[in-house]
Amino acid sequence: MAFLQDIKSSSRLLKWGVILCVAILALAAAWYFTRTKPVAVTLWKVERGTVEASVSNTRAGTVKACRRAKMSPAAGGQISRLRVKKGERVKRGQILLELWDEDLHAQEQLAQDQLRTSTSRVQEVCSLAEAAQRDAVRSQELKEKGFISAQQLDRSLTDAQSRKASCEGARNDIEQSRSRIAVARAGLDRMVLRAPFSGVVADISGELGEFSTPSPPGIPTLPAIDLIDDSCMYVSAPIDEVDASAVRVGQSSRITLDAIKGRHFAGKVKRIAPYVLDLEKQARTVEVEVEFTTRPQDENLLVGYSADIEIVHNVHEQVLRIPTQTLLEGKRVLAYRADGALEERTLGTGLANWEFTEILSGLKEGEQIVSSLDRAGVKAGVRVQPEVAQPAK
Repeated sequence: MAFLQDIKSSSRLLKWGVILCVAILALAAAWYFTRTKPVAVTLWKVERGTVEASVSNTRAGTVKACRRAKMSPAAGGQISRLRVKKGERVKRGQILLELWDEDLHAQEQLAQDQLRTSTSRVQEVCSLAEAAQRDAVRSQELKEKGFISAQQLDRSLTDAQSRKASCEGARNDIEQSRSRIAVARAGLDRMVLRAPFSGVVADISGELGEFSTPSPPGIPTLPAIDLIDDSCMYVSAPIDEVDASAVRVGQSSRITLDAIKGRHFAGKVKRIAPYVLDLEKQARTVEVEVEFTTRPQDENLLVGYSADIEIVHNVHEQVLRIPTQTLLEGKRVLAYRADGALEERTLGTGLANWEFTEILSGLKEGEQIVSSLDRAGVKAGVRVQPEVAQPAK
């Protein structure tokens, strides 16, 4: 009888043990399936690198040529010859356009004929003047010996002076003829348009037979030839007046072009406008010119491209830095702890730009911070699951 009671007692214990195990497993399963899952985040490892302080343009800049001339002939007239075409490369001094100038050529020829006539007349008149001067000297000698009268001597001297004056007048006629030739040639030069520098013809306004006129004061007209020297280019862009005080001539810069994606080109500040541009409904800006340190060779760089500039005015090397996008308001970051939870840190910062911010305090080299702040549930105190520890670039 006691044996049967022991068996029944053992069965009850076994039954309650099974029930307890099932309850524990149920509770464990409920906790497992209802627990809060760690948030997946991307981390950035705090390392040392270079941080630059820079300023950028407020509106799109423009690529310009160092030299560009929109030219018309100095005189008006009918276009008789077009020596170039659009897109053609020309050299300095090359003739681009000629106006009708036959009348000026005729005037030059007339002046040349007058010069020849004056030259011949000078030879004749001056020879007679020299003979008259010799006669006057002989007459002076004869008067001293008493062979001729004073009246005859006077006539001889007067004749010599008269012929000498005629000789001088003839020589003046030669100078006048040469001046007429110079005037005619100057007029011919005004009818010819030459390239003031080597470059490429951007545009031509006018065709053969059409009239070309210089632009009168106050009345702008289209230039006959638009010539661009594309061997030297720069970017002109507006900088906010607040940032302009940090810009100096000679500072290094980076140039990016909308037409050439994924690349930037080295530049240098070559000019800062001496005044602030005040346009209605726009922020006050200062125009800054940045020249290409080395002109792009493989890309088709064209005048008129839109461009942006980033002027570097201060550099700190081998300092702790983090991506600027990982900063929260108030210079805070979410640091990753060893237990897998996030911790909020307030930082002391130094130089900063759109890419990196210098860290003065609040983080140590090798610590990790959250870079994927836009994900739901990312906040201080939550447990997270790191995806990839991103090294500094």
